[in-house]
Amino acid sequence: MMTGASSLLRNGDVVASAEIPCVSLADFREQVLQACEGGARIATLFGRLADAGRVRLFAVLANDAEGQLALWSTEVVDGYPALTPACIQAHWFEREIAEQWGIRPEGHPWLKPIRFHRSYREGHDAWGRSAETPIQPGVTDFFKMTGDEVHEVAVGPVHAGIIEPGHFRFQCHGEHVYHLEISLGYQHRGVERALVGGPNKRTIPYLETLAGDTTIGHALAYCEAIEALAGCQVPARAQALRAIALELERLANHTGDLGALANDIGYLPTASYCGRIRGDFLNLTALICGNRFGRGLIRPGGVLFDLDEARHKQLEERLAEAHKDVTNAVELLWDTSSVRARFENAGPVSREMAVELGLVGVVARASGLGHDVRSQFPSGIYRFAQIPVSSYHTGSVFARAYVRWMEIQRSIAFVFDQLKALPDGPVRSEVGALAADSAVVSLTEGWRGEICHTALTDAHGRLAHYKIVDPSFHNWMGLALALRNQQISDFPLCNKSFNLSYCGHDL
Repeated sequence: MMTGASSLLRNGDVVASAEIPCVSLADFREQVLQACEGGARIATLFGRLADAGRVRLFAVLANDAEGQLALWSTEVVDGYPALTPACIQAHWFEREIAEQWGIRPEGHPWLKPIRFHRSYREGHDAWGRSAETPIQPGVTDFFKMTGDEVHEVAVGPVHAGIIEPGHFRFQCHGEHVYHLEISLGYQHRGVERALVGGPNKRTIPYLETLAGDTTIGHALAYCEAIEALAGCQVPARAQALRAIALELERLANHTGDLGALANDIGYLPTASYCGRIRGDFLNLTALICGNRFGRGLIRPGGVLFDLDEARHKQLEERLAEAHKDVTNAVELLWDTSSVRARFENAGPVSREMAVELGLVGVVARASGLGHDVRSQFPSGIYRFAQIPVSSYHTGSVFARAYVRWMEIQRSIAFVFDQLKALPDGPVRSEVGALAADSAVVSLTEGWRGEICHTALTDAHGRLAHYKIVDPSFHNWMGLALALRNQQISDFPLCNKSFNLSYCGHDL
């Protein structure tokens, strides 16, 4: 249970900025560490510029057992004792804060930039670089091993096909991987800073394209934040349509991932079938709104498209066909011993390591954790119609694949249920002005895992700060540790079993 000087919230609760406790640095550190030791995890940790050149740090801790969020803040100037040595899941957040605000978390074990841009706070740099020092993505110090027959393998940042840029550097002895270091930030676009001053006409397009394969997930998290700040009640029919779209996004991506995993081990039947079936699920989203990725569907107040009787019937019929096809394609995986042998024991992440790193989504559930926003922090229609949490215990490639398969089956059943009981009524409500000087934390279970949006408004009800945490931000280090003590030839398979977003990270 989380106690102390904090604001205790539920998903989507609005709190006045003046009511967010700003405690001493020592108290902030103690509260965060105690909460994590007690089973909570860091949903987001970020900074924003305060008065007199100071930076205010905000931490949102999620307690899954109680469905509760705790919000703390403190102010710092140039540095503070790092949380990472005592709480590993803070490591990526603290590197981001150092880069963005020029604040040095003293004692951080591997402090280096993650997106390679200049500090937002002029005249402050955590590494003491001058304004004239060139900053180039990927130009950094990498961990190195020495010894007889030790060698490095560098992959990327440019990859074959259309994959986004990212650099992977392996420290190997023969084929054995001792360490993988991941360097991202090659396409940092400044999305979060572009959202300040909104909402405006550009806001929704930014949100829908910040991680293109998660259009629905991020648009929904944003809209629920805006609706909370505006006190807007979304019609029940719109909530159901939103959930249908979110699960169709999950179905398309999980199906595509299972096909890609089959392709990585040369099992072509499932690979070829799932590639086509993924398109079938995408086309169901297009049937609703005209766009395969769901762009233009979700807007503050509800949705822009409704289902008439003909398309409603067609959606059910085509979903039933896709269900039959994906079942036939995926069951080939589990019925083939050579597939199971290749998936099992590859890239394991233990439950203990998943907890320490603060992993979320499919990869956390594949390591035996039960984190799922739809169950523990429900919003919209999920408050009344929940989906059972799918988990496995081994943390391997097989576990990550099998969790996807369980979620496919349960998402299909959920969509059928929503279609059969689709409420009557309007699909959009009017959205008024946003509450001034307020804050809200909005969580959504995207297909990769927990999406966390934190919005703070100014005295005029405009967005003064907007912080986004894509599930990939939590999970990249999980991929690095999954490769330890593995064969380097397992990397493509492990990488696909995580299937993390580069652009969702490089905000």
